[in-house]
Order: sequence, then structure tokens, then C-alpha cells
Amino acid sequence: MSSVTGSNGSAQASEGLDRRLLMVASVVVLGVIMSILDTTVVNVAINTLARDFDTELSTIQWIVTGYTLALATVIPVTGWAADRFGTKRLYMISIGLFLAGSALSGAAWSAESLIFFRVLQGLGGGMLMPAGMTILTRAAGPSRVGRVMAIIGVPMMLGPILGPILGGWLVDDFSWRWIFFINVPIGIAALIASSRILPKDSPQSAERFDLLGLALLSPGLALMIFGLAKSASSGGFGAPEVWAPALIGAALIVAFVLHALRTPHALIDLDLFKNRTFAVASGTLILMIISVFGAMLLLPLYLQAVRGETAFASGLLLAPQGIGAMIAMPIAGQLTDKTGVGKLVIPGLAVLLASTLGLTQLTGDTSYVTLSAVLFVMGIGMGFSMMPLMSGAMQTLRHAQVARASTSLNIIQQVGASIGTAVMSVILTVALQDRLPGGGGAGNGLGATGADLPLAVRNVMASAFTHTYWWAAALIVPALLVAFLLPRVKPEPVVEEPGTEGGQAPVLMHV
Repeated sequence: MSSVTGSNGSAQASEGLDRRLLMVASVVVLGVIMSILDTTVVNVAINTLARDFDTELSTIQWIVTGYTLALATVIPVTGWAADRFGTKRLYMISIGLFLAGSALSGAAWSAESLIFFRVLQGLGGGMLMPAGMTILTRAAGPSRVGRVMAIIGVPMMLGPILGPILGGWLVDDFSWRWIFFINVPIGIAALIASSRILPKDSPQSAERFDLLGLALLSPGLALMIFGLAKSASSGGFGAPEVWAPALIGAALIVAFVLHALRTPHALIDLDLFKNRTFAVASGTLILMIISVFGAMLLLPLYLQAVRGETAFASGLLLAPQGIGAMIAMPIAGQLTDKTGVGKLVIPGLAVLLASTLGLTQLTGDTSYVTLSAVLFVMGIGMGFSMMPLMSGAMQTLRHAQVARASTSLNIIQQVGASIGTAVMSVILTVALQDRLPGGGGAGNGLGATGADLPLAVRNVMASAFTHTYWWAAALIVPALLVAFLLPRVKPEPVVEEPGTEGGQAPVLMHV
């Protein structure tokens, strides 16, 4: 038996990432990467799916929207389910649902069947990330959470970059069905590895399930994200199909907050936000994600619409960003466990701001060497920002709070990404309408590709993107200001309440 005890904070702080913990991290990454890749790999197949099923883009788009809404619906339940059934069991159930949804999606016979199976896939995918984060955080303990979270951060950064490359290759050289079937062997391997490697954990005593909270929060998140997702295709936030569901969703979320403040065992533990470090890290995280995830939407569009690149080539050109993040994350993870997260996040956001300002200088023929350098620096900024923020949010929490905290952070990511995508899409659409006659109509307003256009027109289109990047840069500023409230010294070891499980970290049992 190998154990990681939480009774001596200084002893654990001196430990490295032992083989057992690395094996647990590998299993979690194996499952999580499926969910992250699947959110991006499908995008490049939309036109092919519309053609093969002989349906409109507005219908087939629901294979993306349905998946996203399923994620938003199930994430709030994950914290309660992890406590009630145990994280290992929940993680394996999530992989099983995702695996079944993937296999059925690959075998879909119509657009409607594919949309339905994608919802099933999303129900599993929505629980994978928070359950995986909970397993890793509990296994590592506060003194090693930075290093182990850096491991899971790599697929989070690489997913949006590798997704279009993998999707473009599978669609062009094989069949759109393989963007789903490829998950089957990965999912089977993840299930087998999970059963053999993940530490056993005992479910906690059953709390009363917050049914009213679920009835308020899950539909609220789904409606708000749905409304925001409709903003670009509807011409902005003024359309009723955008603001009506978004406002109803926001009202339901406010109602949930009021309910949770009066409920001892609410679906989301709002007492977490009484912890100053968790609250500041969460606020910085959502402000950063609104800017960064929205900006990440723009680059593939710029490369394909302005420069005339294929989806596959666009993915390759985005690779420097992932490489920068891969280099930065392990370093940031090591430093997070040794110092205050503020010392990492503030410089990281400053680098992110500088690289985003670099993207405001794009033209219709910007050198790809220059673009690659800017993206590489941006990846470094993301590596020193996102994972230290998530690690810092968890460092000062008790063991029993980890599952609910993981759920809260994943909701923050999902909502922030949806807001950022919607805001940047609308800004870009309006900018294109102002600059191009007939531009910014349905969708993104991007008709002909850059390869078919003269340089003067490509420069005009590029100016719409640079205008949008100025907004993205401006949105990083409040995140940077809030980050100055983060602690800049290493937090004291967490003092567990009597009767809570395991101190700083649970015992890891060989199974």
C-alpha cells in the first residue's frame, strides 16, 4: 500500500509527483481529452454533415448547440453526484455515457438522430471534467495541486488547436463518422484504466438532493447559453430569440442564487465564495475566459476567410499557441506549489494582454512567422494564467469542499466561454457589416475565402478582425486588475474540520 497522508503539510510539500499520482493523472487526462477534443473536432464537419443529411445549416448546427446545452445542464449535478456516489464511480459512468453517445453518433442515420445522440454524449462529457478535477485535486492534496493541475491543463489548451486538425483530417481522408468512432477505443481504454488505477473512494452520507436548485440552475444555464449562442446568426443581442431566452436564463440563475443562500445543502455551495482566494481566483478566471475563448474563435475564421486556408492548415498554424502553453504549464505548476498564485497570474495576464495587442496588427498578408511568434507568446501567457488560477482557487479549500468547487469552476468556464464567443462573434459581425457591402449577414458574414479576393479586400476584412481584437485586449484589463487581489505568498496548509475525510489528501490504495 502506498499512502499520501495529510497530517503533515510540510512533509507532503516536499514530495514530488510519485508514480501512483502520475498514473491517476494519466487516466483523468485520457477521459477529459475526449470531451475537450469533441467540442472542437465536430465544427469542421458541419458543412459535410449538412450535405450528407440534405439539411440546412441552421438544423445541423444543433449537433454543436445540443452538445453544449447538455454540458450546461449536467455540470451543476456533478458536485452532489460525486459526494453521493463517489468520484471513481461517477467518472466511469461519465465515460460510459460519452462512449455510448460517441458510438451512436457515428452510426446516426439522420440529422435528428445525430442531434439526439450528441445530447447523450454531452450528458457524459459534462461530468468528465469536474469529476476528473475532483479526483486529481483530492489525490494530490493542496501542496501538489499546482503541478498536477498543469497536467490536465495541457489537453485543455491543446483541444481547440488539435481539434480542427484531427477533424479536418478525418473528414477529408475518411468519413465524418470517424470523428465520433475515434472516441470508442479511447473510451474503452479509459474505462479499463479507471477501474484498475483510480483510487477507491467512499461515498459520503447522502444529503437531501436540491431538486429546486436543479430546476432553477440547469435550465437557467441552458437558456442563457442558448440565447448567447444565437446572437451571431440573429444579427446581435437585440433579436428576441437572443435576449428573451438569455434574460429568462439569467433570471433563473438569480433565483437559484437567492435559493442557495437560504438552503443548507444547495446544489452549488455559495459559501465557497466566502473564501477570499477562491472568490478572487474565480472572478479573475471568468473575466480572462470571456476574452481568451472569444479571441480563440477569431483566429480560425481569420485564417480561413481572410487568408484562404483550409481547416486542416488553420489547425496547424494555431499549433504554436499549444506549444507555448505546453512549455509554460509544467513550469507554472511547479511554481504554483511554491509561491502565491498572484506572482504568476499577474505576469501571465500581462503577457496575454501584450500578445492580444499583437493580434490587433494583423493584415491581409501578415507573415505566418510573425503570427506564430505572437501565438507562441500567447500560449505562454495562457499557461501562466489559467491553470494557476484554477489551482489557486482549490489550494485553500478543505477536502470536503473540492467536488463542489470543481463543479463551480467548470460552470464558470462554460458560462465565460459562451459569453466570450457570443460577444466576439457579434463585434466581428458588426465590424464586417460596416466595412463590406452585404457583409455580416447570416452566420459570420464571411462568404468568399481570402484566396479568391484581392489584397485590398483582404486588408479590409482583416481590419474587422483587428477591431475585434482591440475589444478582446480591453476585456483582459479588468481581469488583470482583479488579479492584483490574489495572494502573492504561499497559503498556509489547510486545517481540516474534525470528522472530515483524510486531511489534506486521501490515502491512495492499490487496487
